[in-house]
Amino acid sequence: MLMMLPMDPSPLQPPMRDRLAAVLAADAVGYSRLISVDDRGTVAALDAARSVFRAQIELHRGRVIDMAGDSVLAVFDTATGAVDTALAVQQQINGAAQALPEARRLVFRIGVHLGDLIEKSDGTVYGDGVNIAARLQALAPEGGVAVSNIVYEAVHGRVAAGFQDLGVHSVKNIAKPVRAYAVAVGTPDTGPAVVPAAAVAKGQRVDKPAIAVLPMNNMSGDPEQEFFADGITEDIITQLSRFRELFVISRNSSFKYKGQPVNVQKFARELGVQYVLEGSVRKAGKRVRITVQLIDAETDTHVWAERYDRDLEDIFAIQDEVTSSIVCVLPGRVEAASRDRAARKPTDNMAAYECVLTGKLLHHRSRREDNQQAQRLLERAIDLDPSYAHAHAWRACVLGQCWVYGWCDSRPALEREISRELETALGLDDNDSDVHRVLAAVNLVQEKHDQAVYHQQRALDLNPNDDLIVVQQGELLTWLGRADEGIGWIQKAMRLNPYHPERFWSHLARAQFTLRRYADAVAALGHINAPDVGQLALHAACHAQLGDLAAARAKLAQLLGLAPDYTIETYLSGLHYKHDADRQPHRDALAAAGLAV
Repeated sequence: MLMMLPMDPSPLQPPMRDRLAAVLAADAVGYSRLISVDDRGTVAALDAARSVFRAQIELHRGRVIDMAGDSVLAVFDTATGAVDTALAVQQQINGAAQALPEARRLVFRIGVHLGDLIEKSDGTVYGDGVNIAARLQALAPEGGVAVSNIVYEAVHGRVAAGFQDLGVHSVKNIAKPVRAYAVAVGTPDTGPAVVPAAAVAKGQRVDKPAIAVLPMNNMSGDPEQEFFADGITEDIITQLSRFRELFVISRNSSFKYKGQPVNVQKFARELGVQYVLEGSVRKAGKRVRITVQLIDAETDTHVWAERYDRDLEDIFAIQDEVTSSIVCVLPGRVEAASRDRAARKPTDNMAAYECVLTGKLLHHRSRREDNQQAQRLLERAIDLDPSYAHAHAWRACVLGQCWVYGWCDSRPALEREISRELETALGLDDNDSDVHRVLAAVNLVQEKHDQAVYHQQRALDLNPNDDLIVVQQGELLTWLGRADEGIGWIQKAMRLNPYHPERFWSHLARAQFTLRRYADAVAALGHINAPDVGQLALHAACHAQLGDLAAARAKLAQLLGLAPDYTIETYLSGLHYKHDADRQPHRDALAAAGLAV
């Protein structure tokens, strides 16, 4: 069996809470060299610097977490407080250092990020918020401050500083590239200096599709609708950023083009993206029409377009509804377009992302030969980028399909391999929603329902718009005996992805069977064009419960033609109900239909 317990929270661990906070991370430049030159003077300068840090952190209502060695870590409730502290500290420390020869000056780099933290009861903090702040610190100039894009958006215009766009950086142990800005104290904030995309990403490659969202065009002639159009644009950018398989250009970069005529291909080249989403908002009376279109900038072709007509009653509710509708469909359309791009390229030129993308598509076909090809592609993606957590997670998912269908020589050996892949994926990126989705599925197969719930909730928190996560939520609720709730989640997943895999229908049918809604389950299964043996058995059970034994036996005949040794126990081994009472109707129905025990 797979050993997943070390990955899950233990009741013996101290209480923890999640919080959003601004993190300041600082480190002295060349501290070891300075110690070797003048140890006493350097230690005295470090003590003085710590006093400056502590005073400014307290003044701006922050909290010191650690001052170990030559580094400083602090958290703040606001990004403005953290940036004001960083600027004040640098002014004082750099000013004092001017009296010393340059070779003996103790100066710091400071990074600031706003993100999610895990805070333990003893006050220590962990998480991406801390890690990204530390990475930003390393990107800062000596004696300077670097902030992330989210901090820039929160503080520009509110602090007495200017900003220079340092571009997009792939940083260690963080899956999604980080856009950084250098902060220049005392200069006017006229927006970040423009750095050409080619210069930003020099020697760098992002193996995932990049997309920019142009500001929605207000076609109403009503200035009051401007905020509505901007709000939709900002919400789309924010929600798309949850999809770690997309590289989404920041709001600030996109909004530079607001109100300007845009040549899409030139715009895409400037920002280094392959896809552009553009749209418009038009109000007429008490109705509003929103149109959007996704453009492949390389070929200047439309990939997808949609129109939304709504009554203008609650403008914020419409904004949320339309944003959700667009974000639900858009990543799938980008994936489909990226597959087309990959198909046009020679195999040797496929990037790691494209290997994963094609592997996903093959996996969803649920056929042995497709599964084998998916494994090869995912292994190639890992060879191209061994630190690609998403590829490790999907290889575990594909191997899990082998385990479920018995496409292996040794199930125990395969379990160990799946466990190793998941441990690798989790170690590389604890914030990849697919890592937790697959962990939930593996724990469920082992009927470790509590661990499955934990990882499923993590996946859902990280990306509530991923149809695979949403459908699995419905599946899990069905296994837990809450099929009435599960149906709602499964139907939501079908709305999120109108092009969903056929197996979504079998998830729905199983939930309906569990609720004794056998006719509905038969209707759902009717949508599956090439049912597998488990789906055929469920279909037979539905007919048997409805009293139609002839139809039930016809389905069993079809099943046994594919798997002559299939039995009731074979079928039941694929059911992961928490309560045995939920299995019994399946057993009784298949026995009545005549399937061997």
